[in-house]
Amino acid sequence: MRIGLQEDLDTLQATLLDEGELCIRSLRGVMQAVRERDPELADEVIAFDDEVDSRYMAVAQEVESLLARQTPVASDLRFVLAAIHINLALERVADLCVTIAKLTKLVYEVSPDVKLIEAFEEMASRGEEMLRVSLDSFVKRDLAGAESLVDLDELIDRANRRVVQHLMALGGNPSLREWGLRMIVVSRCLERIGDHAVDIGEQTAYLVTGEFREFTDASHPD
Repeated sequence: MRIGLQEDLDTLQATLLDEGELCIRSLRGVMQAVRERDPELADEVIAFDDEVDSRYMAVAQEVESLLARQTPVASDLRFVLAAIHINLALERVADLCVTIAKLTKLVYEVSPDVKLIEAFEEMASRGEEMLRVSLDSFVKRDLAGAESLVDLDELIDRANRRVVQHLMALGGNPSLREWGLRMIVVSRCLERIGDHAVDIGEQTAYLVTGEFREFTDASHPD
């Protein structure tokens, strides 16, 4: 392999990993805002999205430059194509955190249901784990690790279903009605973060095998 090409691929991968870490910071920050009912912290998460967008654009520019100067083939070309998809998945994760932050600002004055907050924290913890597994699998070209995301995603899906069922039970409480409606969307956003981690895993499988396949029907682009 040409040294220049390998350097470009390494730089691209490093920028993707940096973007992934920023997404995890966003997820942690927005969950703190939800837990503490802190609109100022929610605003910080919204503003922080500019950092993720900056990395997203950096990846896009690195891909454009690489393709203009190099001619990657075989696994190198698959890497570049996978990076394009992973970049988009990570940017969407950050956007979902922004959505949660905006919803938090709308209902921060309402005392939340403790069980739901605990469920959200569980989902966010699973989501962070999945993002780390997905990116680690990508770096290591670990097909088994990527495929393990399906089982982790099912745990988030189950938590999402429990949240919806619990919120339905709160329907008769007027003071929690609006909060509950907003929180259904929050739960859905957390569930989608898991789906995007699965999307990243699918790109790892494509990189390793040369064939694209969906791990699960639940994983699909927004």
